[in-house]
Amino acid sequence: MVPCVTNQDQSPITELLPLDDMVLPFQVEGIGVRGRITRLSTLVNEVMTRHDYPEPVAILLGEALTLVALLGTALKFEGRLTLQTKSDGPLSMLVADFDSPGKLRGYAHINRDAVIAAMEAGLESPADLMGKGYLALTIDQGADMDRYQGIVQLGAGGLTDAAHEYFAQSEQIATRVHLAVGPLYERDDDGEMSVSWRAGAIMIQHLPEEGGLTGFREPEDERSLSDAERGWEHATILLGTLTDAELMDPELGADRLLYRLYHEDGVRVYTPHSVAFGCRCSRDRIEGVLRTFDEGDLDHMTVDGHIETKCEFCAQMYEFDPADLRG
Repeated sequence: MVPCVTNQDQSPITELLPLDDMVLPFQVEGIGVRGRITRLSTLVNEVMTRHDYPEPVAILLGEALTLVALLGTALKFEGRLTLQTKSDGPLSMLVADFDSPGKLRGYAHINRDAVIAAMEAGLESPADLMGKGYLALTIDQGADMDRYQGIVQLGAGGLTDAAHEYFAQSEQIATRVHLAVGPLYERDDDGEMSVSWRAGAIMIQHLPEEGGLTGFREPEDERSLSDAERGWEHATILLGTLTDAELMDPELGADRLLYRLYHEDGVRVYTPHSVAFGCRCSRDRIEGVLRTFDEGDLDHMTVDGHIETKCEFCAQMYEFDPADLRG
C-alpha cells in the first residue's frame, strides 16, 4: 500500500478540502477501520457567542456538538439526531441537535451561581459539573417511523466515555472517540483581546465486514491476538498519540492530520459533509405554542403588557401582545 491519503476512487487527493465546519469520513486500509473527523469553527463560535456560558460549560457543550456532528452525518436517511444529558449537578442539562443534511444547534441549562462556585473551588471536571445522570441519544426518522433511543450513564470520563459505552451497548462495535474544544485568544494591533472557539473530534470503528470486534480485551499473551484485534490495537494506539492542539489547529487540515496518524497504512477519504448552525425556532411556531395556554397562564406570563419568550438554542427574543393570543 502506498503511504498516502486518497479519495474514494483511490486517486491521491489534489483538491483542497474545506478546513472547517465539515465532517470527513475516512477508512484506514488493510486493518478494517473506518472513521469520521470533524473540525468546527464558525458553527461552534456562533453557538458560544449567543450565550455567556462559563468556559468549562462551553467546552462541554462544544463536545456535545462535535459528537452530534460525527454521528448525525452518518445517518442514512433524512431525520434528526438529538443528544441530551440530564444530571443532578450545576450543569443539569446539555442538548445538541442535528437536522439532516447538516444543521446543528445546542444549549446548556445551568445554575450559574453553582457553576461559578465550583470553578472557584477548582471543581471543573465533567463529573464535578454534571454530577450523576445519564446521556440519551435519540434518532427520529420522522413521518410514521418509530424513534430509537439509547441511554447510558454518565461517568467521570464525561461525554467521551459515555459515547464509548453507548457504542458498546447499542451498536456493539468497537469504537474510540477523541473530542477537543477550546477558546483561541488573539490580540489585535491595538492590544485588544478577542476570543473565538474551535472544536475538533475524531472517531474510529472496527469494520464488521473485516471481522469486527464488539470490544477489545487485554490479552494475557500478545501472541493470542487475532489479526482483527492486532489491527484494532494498532489503530487505537496511533489515535492515542493525537493531541487536543492538533485536533483544533486551524492550520492543520483534516487530510493532513489523517496522514500523520495513518499514512503507513494508507487512508481513503470520502466526500466531506458540510455542517452549519441552524435553529428551528420561529415566531409562528412559538405563537402556536402560546395559543395552547389558558387565559390564567397567559396573564401570569404577561409583564408590562406583553409576553416575552426566548429561544434556548439561539437566544432570539420574541414579543407578543396577549390579546392576540386569546380566542
